[in-house]
Amino acid sequence: MRFPNERWRVIALVVTVAAACASGDRGAAKSTASDDVVAARIDSATSTLDDTTTATSSSTSTSSTSTSTTIAPVATTTGGTIVSTTKPAGTTATPTTGTAPPTGTAPPATAAPTTQPTSPTKTAGAVPLASIALGFHEIASVSAPSDLAVRAGSPLLYVAERGGTVRSVDPASGAVSTPLVDLRADLATDGERGLLGLTFSPDGTHLYVSFNPADGNSRIDEFAMNANAVDMASRRTVITVQQPNASNHKGGHITFGPDAMLWWGLGDGGGQGDPFGNGQNVNSLLGGLIRIDPAGRANDAYSVPAGNPWAGGGGAGEKWLRGLRNPWRFSFDRSTGDLWIGDVGQNAWEEVDFLAAAGRGAGANLGWPLREGTHQYNGARPADNVEPIYDYAHSNDNGCSITGGYVYRGNAIAELRGTYLFSDYCSGTIWALDASA
Repeated sequence: MRFPNERWRVIALVVTVAAACASGDRGAAKSTASDDVVAARIDSATSTLDDTTTATSSSTSTSSTSTSTTIAPVATTTGGTIVSTTKPAGTTATPTTGTAPPTGTAPPATAAPTTQPTSPTKTAGAVPLASIALGFHEIASVSAPSDLAVRAGSPLLYVAERGGTVRSVDPASGAVSTPLVDLRADLATDGERGLLGLTFSPDGTHLYVSFNPADGNSRIDEFAMNANAVDMASRRTVITVQQPNASNHKGGHITFGPDAMLWWGLGDGGGQGDPFGNGQNVNSLLGGLIRIDPAGRANDAYSVPAGNPWAGGGGAGEKWLRGLRNPWRFSFDRSTGDLWIGDVGQNAWEEVDFLAAAGRGAGANLGWPLREGTHQYNGARPADNVEPIYDYAHSNDNGCSITGGYVYRGNAIAELRGTYLFSDYCSGTIWALDASA
């Protein structure tokens, strides 16, 4: 990945439906803050670009998908943008025209995952995805946003700027605050490092930031909130993970799951082809997802939940699953609790991973570096491999660096309800994946 050194726009997203243009604007209704962030965080992370962008691939994908998965473009963006589902009053937009969907494959019938997917429910009578187009409105401007979060009880949006600052944005007025948190004095920003993620505790009383301090490691710090201000004196380090001497594949996304635990995505540590051997190593905290309880116990900064697959031994207790190269955004379907992951590929394939709420993939092996998407990369497919629900090739201008998204459950864009929205840095297109078709 590479991060362009330019300012990115915070924009609002509206929808028009080609099949129902006569009915007027379909996106004027104000959604709740949680509805907004479902779409808002999809493209906030497209300020990242994978290190394989200049590489060429001889792989050729087929144009078919499995009968259980359909995909269609719904918008094309220009560069990385943060989007919400709120349309400012009195404005209009010209819908953008989506490009062709990424050609890809779903797992073959003989490669059933150990955790079987359950299809998200899509609104009955919804128009075909291919007939939906989206337009955009700028509401504010921030510098190189790497993540965005909402806080319980607050109408504000909170943006992490990769350079080390956290700011709030008022979506109604577009006002951007002065820095609420400033990590610039102790921050590595070379390669893919920087301030990479932020989230709030479910009750909104604490802010958590994921970043690379000057020593290059990965760290999560916690801050108490005092009204809309951050109590800097309350700062404490929750967890630090040692990183190898490479500047890429740091992951960094954090969020609280439906279980009220803190989840953290970490890449394999860098280089090409997992040279440090973290992807398949259950004893390493790299190359997978981590699940911890930041409330801690006694003098500990955090505790390991008893339900973690290696909490009793046999691997790192904090680790939830393995086999990821660089999970640049993962999310939980707020209606079903299912886990969705966008994992950035190497030279040929980008993938979407799905783990059903029942078990949520505890101990799952998503394959890297033995697999890249549903394809062999460096070795035989492991017996416990859970294949992606979808992957797409770098060919045909599909893209080269996936940005994982969200299953949309808002009310502002009814036509997209129940679809998984994701993007790609290189193409700038937002796609909708309907696994129920």
